[in-house]
Amino acid sequence: MRLSIDHRTLYRFSEPQSRLVQMLRMTPENHHDQTVATWRIDVDCDARMRDARDGFGNATTMLYVDGPVDAVEITVTGEVLTSHSNGVLHGVTEIFPAALFLRSTAVTPVDAGIAAFADDAAGAEGALGSLHRINEALHARFTLDPARPQPGRTAAAAFSHDSATARDLAQMFLVAARHRGSPARYVSGYRLAGQEGLSAPHGWAEAYVDTIGWVAFDPSTGRCPEEDHVRVAVALDSVGAAAVAGSRLGEGSERLDVDITVSEAQ
Repeated sequence: MRLSIDHRTLYRFSEPQSRLVQMLRMTPENHHDQTVATWRIDVDCDARMRDARDGFGNATTMLYVDGPVDAVEITVTGEVLTSHSNGVLHGVTEIFPAALFLRSTAVTPVDAGIAAFADDAAGAEGALGSLHRINEALHARFTLDPARPQPGRTAAAAFSHDSATARDLAQMFLVAARHRGSPARYVSGYRLAGQEGLSAPHGWAEAYVDTIGWVAFDPSTGRCPEEDHVRVAVALDSVGAAAVAGSRLGEGSERLDVDITVSEAQ
């Protein structure tokens, strides 16, 4: 499948800023089931950009803007060729051993409620079967909320509601998988179905299964991601895989508007 992606991020500031420094995790990379045909990042003001990598090995672009600046728009466009792999990753460069991803974080803490839910859903299946059952159970348990995720909301807090964003569901899966002894990590990227006009990148999870390797799970759909997903960045949680992170020097508040369109290229 050939997917076309248009991702626009607009920052507006109530007062002009003296300086902006942003780390952009907005660049997908090639692996066995994903080939980047075209990709570019544009900024609507004078800016310096430098390619780099973060601690998890994700491709990043460091963005530096000297003020005064009262608004900045970042536009990402490109096309990616994807193929079917039953959710199993092939040809992805790994920096850390899988066991690192057993760690909990501030937004994916150990939680008794999610642990009990995972044990009930997993049944007597082996590791892979249990992960599939947890993925399906989370999809069935929650109504998908298409709104922008609430900053800083933990998986435990999200679990107490009847609806959840894709990011929240992915982080619940991380807590559940780690409780069951499977290393799990957060993935940020894009998805074709239902993605037009979204206000945030899509999020799902990957879990490590002995003898197979890393397998992707998307509890927002209840299935494994396939050719309709574009993988961009991974981390222990959504914070570490955020599309934009950084700082600004200046007073006042900021407003963020994001619009993402994913379509099948002709």
